[in-house]
Amino acid sequence: MPAPDFGGLPAYAELQCASNFSFLRGASHADDIAARAAQLGYAAIAVTDECSLAGVVRAHIEAKSARIPFIVGSEFALTNADGSHALRFTALAMTREGYGNLSELITLARMRADKGRYRLATRDLDHPEASQGHLKGLPDCIAILIPEYPANETRLDAQLEWFAATFGERAWVALTLHARAMDDLHRGAIERTAARHAVPVVATGAPVMHVRSRKPLQDVLTAIRLRRPVAECGYDLAPNAEQHLRSRLRLANLYPARALAETVEIARRCTFSLDELRYEYPDELVPEGFTPEAYLRQETYIGAHRRWPAGIPHKVQAQIEHELALIADLNYEPYFLTVYDIVRFARNEGILC
Repeated sequence: MPAPDFGGLPAYAELQCASNFSFLRGASHADDIAARAAQLGYAAIAVTDECSLAGVVRAHIEAKSARIPFIVGSEFALTNADGSHALRFTALAMTREGYGNLSELITLARMRADKGRYRLATRDLDHPEASQGHLKGLPDCIAILIPEYPANETRLDAQLEWFAATFGERAWVALTLHARAMDDLHRGAIERTAARHAVPVVATGAPVMHVRSRKPLQDVLTAIRLRRPVAECGYDLAPNAEQHLRSRLRLANLYPARALAETVEIARRCTFSLDELRYEYPDELVPEGFTPEAYLRQETYIGAHRRWPAGIPHKVQAQIEHELALIADLNYEPYFLTVYDIVRFARNEGILC
């Protein structure tokens, strides 16, 4: 699919987007979001559901088909030590290592809470426990602070101080403009505070739907989440339909050029692709000092000697060598060692296997 020609409009990458996997918040499928971003000529698209990577595979497949770079990310709400709300931010995986760290952070947060919820604190990122020390600052991930609307400059100042100290040069602050009454005040507070902390400002649309015609559906989702009829939701409903993937002309008329340029700079840094992933078996399957091939060979012959204590028949030995060679050609040793580990555990526990 050839890229549309949009003349001299500034390039833009959407870095903060919720799909329907952000339950009762997003009103579009992840693949629809990727397809629409490509139609609009975006430089890249990220799907950042809250504490979830559930939509990224569908978005990745569609993005490949539409030939638009796809960025894996997620959004988080952090609490203070006393349980009060601290801030919200979006994390984007820059590399495969960053993707692993992001996935582990999501797992950590989800395992602490009941199904459908999560719990994550600022200390998990600035002073994590020893077992999660490698997650300090969420290495190899871009972090984008999401200010409250309208931004309270004093509160934002404290948030950005922590944010910059925790994420360093990987920290940005989002400027999200939805044609609301206090947009100018919001923008001014963000730009002044960001300048004081030397944190760059990046434009985000924070869409929850791929086209504006999904607004009635999004209203219904909001009403369900609030457990009220739509007619009784009042100001809890979005005041307009601006939270969709907007045209680059519309974005160019709303946002400062520098903030738009930062979206492309962040997208350039996020080189990770889900195509890089392959299943990896646990390292602990193989004792120290062994390769998977050597350990499988050893355990195979130990088992064969147990089966034929008087000596392994020549025909059986030839079959073993043939199968070990085939397994080696396919690099399947870890798979067979995994099955062996399961069977050995079951037998030790008296489980029929």
